[in-house]
Amino acid sequence: ANRLGASALMQGLADGYFVLPYTIGSYLSKELATKPIPLDHPAFVEAENNVKATIDKFLSINGTKSVDHFHKRLGHIMWEKCGMARNREGLTQAIKEIQDLRREFWADVRVPGSADEFNPELEKAHRVADFIELGELMCIDALNREESCGGHFREEHQTEEGEAKRDDENYAYVAAWEYKGVSEFELHKEELNYENIKVAQRNYK
Repeated sequence: ANRLGASALMQGLADGYFVLPYTIGSYLSKELATKPIPLDHPAFVEAENNVKATIDKFLSINGTKSVDHFHKRLGHIMWEKCGMARNREGLTQAIKEIQDLRREFWADVRVPGSADEFNPELEKAHRVADFIELGELMCIDALNREESCGGHFREEHQTEEGEAKRDDENYAYVAAWEYKGVSEFELHKEELNYENIKVAQRNYK
């Protein structure tokens, strides 16, 4: 719910996407003397097999709709129902719509090309699959947090003057969600304990 923190995070992610290809080479050049890293560790083998299975799945669907089609539909859901102002009804609908979108995505997406070439559409399909998971979790988290705080404004939780109404007694924690499977997330709370400051409602007047 921290607007500055969220902005910094997104800027780092966006800038990193373009900067990394020009900087990673210099970083890795220092590792030329490093001996080959074994690839038989169970965790590596499992991750590699999972990625290969996902690639094979994408290329075998042969659906009728492009990756961009699903990306735009997801964006519309998030824009309309999980934007700056959210409410219980809209978030509940958004979760259902995203779950339906996921099922359609994995049944009818079209990814042209092969895995043996540079394939931007295949890369994009992986990203949109992740976006769908993230979008659902954002809605679940917003629905779970029954307060308004920072960039998270629940319409049900506002003052008579229309200002954000926090609930520091019940929501003074960082929500860390653990992925447990499709549409299954476990909440871990990292409590916020302030020793040197007093938490108070911000007033711009």
